[in-house]
Amino acid sequence: MLFVLTRSLYLVVCVLVKEVMTKKVITIDHDKTVFDACNMYKDYKVGCLILTDNGKCVGMITERDLIERTICNHKDPEKTKVSEIMSSDIKTVNALNTINQALEIMKENNIKKLPVVIKDDIVGIITVTNISRARPVLSKRFVDSWVKPRWRD
Repeated sequence: MLFVLTRSLYLVVCVLVKEVMTKKVITIDHDKTVFDACNMYKDYKVGCLILTDNGKCVGMITERDLIERTICNHKDPEKTKVSEIMSSDIKTVNALNTINQALEIMKENNIKKLPVVIKDDIVGIITVTNISRARPVLSKRFVDSWVKPRWRD
């Protein structure tokens, strides 16, 4: 039996996370305030910040976390620590996994961003946007089957 590997299938099965991830990860110390995080968002124009404690990943915050867990709960951004609003059960993906494996983790956990690790060290971040830029056909199928049904306005 002969299998022909099309370009689309190749990109799903063979492209590694490390080939499409963003290598520059913006981190913030877990003891910083939400106000500090807001300034980092302004300065770096990123979709999430990785929280660290002595160089190790302990959590992640997104713009949505800032809004829902701080503003909507009437917490003072200058007094609230990012560690109080972070997501701490962080899913990661290995840099040597395929983008298909990253997508499966995202689907299973209803998330759009994954820190990329080698051993315990964060070496990047992969997002739905990274994948969509690497493979537009794949991302359209992903958006149609997963993101759109879960999108809430």
